[in-house]
Amino acid sequence: MNTISIPVEPEIQAAFEQASEDERRALAQLVGLFLKEGWGNKNLIQVMQEIGSRAEQRGLTPEILANLLAADEQA
Repeated sequence: MNTISIPVEPEIQAAFEQASEDERRALAQLVGLFLKEGWGNKNLIQVMQEIGSRAEQRGLTPEILANLLAADEQA
């Protein structure tokens, strides 16, 4: 695996540095998917719809999502 550099604002850098290793891996996967899947050529709505469709195909239900979000808010 290779490393890339992306210019970001100082607040983004600070948030990244404070993120857990799992959060950093998840972000790296999202960036990889974004670039690999050609999502850079789509608008945000198209990307979000595709992410939602893929999540549903993998078994994510609105109830599971609500539970995950509630658990994250409590953490």
